[in-house]
Amino acid sequence: MPDWEYPDLPVSRRREEILDAMRASPVVVVVGETGSGKTTQLPKMALELSREEGREGRIGCTQPRRLAATSVSKRVAEEMGSELGALVGYQVRFQEKVGPHTAIKFMTDGILLAETQRDRRLGQYDTIIIDEAHERSLNIDFLLGYLNRLRNRRPDLRVVISSATLDAGRFSEFYGKAPVVEVEGRTYPVEDHFLPPWEDEDLPQHVARAVEWVSELDERGDILVFLPGEREIRDCAKMLEGRQYPGTEVLPVFARLSLAQQQRVFQASRDRRVVLATNVAETSLTIPGIVYVIDSGLARISRYNPGRQVQRLQVEQVSQASARQRRGRCGRVREGVCVRLYEEIDLEKAAEFTDPEIRRSSLAGVVLRMKALRLGDVREFPFLDPPSPRAVTEGFRTLEE
Repeated sequence: MPDWEYPDLPVSRRREEILDAMRASPVVVVVGETGSGKTTQLPKMALELSREEGREGRIGCTQPRRLAATSVSKRVAEEMGSELGALVGYQVRFQEKVGPHTAIKFMTDGILLAETQRDRRLGQYDTIIIDEAHERSLNIDFLLGYLNRLRNRRPDLRVVISSATLDAGRFSEFYGKAPVVEVEGRTYPVEDHFLPPWEDEDLPQHVARAVEWVSELDERGDILVFLPGEREIRDCAKMLEGRQYPGTEVLPVFARLSLAQQQRVFQASRDRRVVLATNVAETSLTIPGIVYVIDSGLARISRYNPGRQVQRLQVEQVSQASARQRRGRCGRVREGVCVRLYEEIDLEKAAEFTDPEIRRSSLAGVVLRMKALRLGDVREFPFLDPPSPRAVTEGFRTLEE
C-alpha cells in the first residue's frame, strides 16, 4: 500500500480495476459522474503505479481552468500530508508552485501545450492525465492529438483520459480501443423543478424569484446559481444584495476575478452562501456544501459566423449534458433540489452534447495557433473531430486575404 490514504469516494472503490486497466494498456479512459472523485484520486493512483514499477517521472494532470488546477492541487496535497509545492504542486499562468521533488503536477492544458515547445517528448512525465476531456476545448483537442502521435515515440508514456459524460466511446476508439472504466457518482436524491420566466421578467428578477422560492423551503442551505457570464453575474449580485436576505452572503465566481477572490467559495462561512458562477463550476470545481442549484439554462458560447467572418460570444441554451452536470452539483451533502429557469420542453429539445470548440471556431485562428505551437499541418493533425476540407480551405483563404 502507498503512504497515503484514499478517501471513501466511488472512484476509490474502483481503484484495483483502474490500476489493472493502467497496467494492461498505455491509454485508459475513466468516465465518472460529477462527484465521483476522479480529479483528486486518479493522480494518486497513477503515482502509486508509477512508484510500484520503479519509475521516477512526474504525474502531469491538466485542468481546463486556473481555479481548478490550484484548488485541486491544494486538496490533493492535504490528502497526501504534503505541503503545496513539495510532493504536489501546480502551475498556471503567472503562478507556479512546483519544487524539485514534486511528483504530481496540476496545470492548465495551455501550460502543458506550451511545454511541448521546449520538450517535444514531454520527458519529465511518466503519466499524463487529461481531466474534463468532455469539454473539448481547442487546447484539449490539440493535446489529445499530440499525445496520440507521441505514443509512437514514447511507448512508455501512460495516458489517462478522464471525462464526466458518457461520450467515452469516442475517446476509446481514437486511442485504438483503449479500455473504459465507468465510475458512478456519489449523490443523494435530487428533485427537479421547472420555474419558467414570467412575462417581462428579466434574468436578475427571475433568479431572485428562484432564490426566494428556495428560501421558503430552507433558509440555510447553500445555493449555486449558473449564469452565462460576468455581466449577468454582476447584475444578479446587485439584485440579490439589494434584497438583503438575512444571514446570506452573495459570492460571484468568474474567470476574470483574481485567484484570491475566486478561492473565497472554498472557505467555510457561518452564513448561507449564494454562489453565482459561470460554467466554470459545472465540472472541474466542486464547491463544498451546495444543497440547491438554480440553472438559468444559458451559457456564453463562442461561435464563428463564416458569412460575416466574425467570431462571436453568444448566449445559448446549454446542452443536455451540461444541464446534467449542473444538476449534479447539488445532492452531494444531502438531498438536493435543482431549479431550472426554463420549460421542460426546452431541455428535451436541447442538443445532447455541446459542440467541440473546433466545430465553432474560425479555421484561420486554428491554423495560426497550430503554427505557433509547431503542431504541423491542420490537414494532417490527428483531430478527434477533423474539420471539413471546406472549412480548412476557407481558413487558409482568410489568412491569405
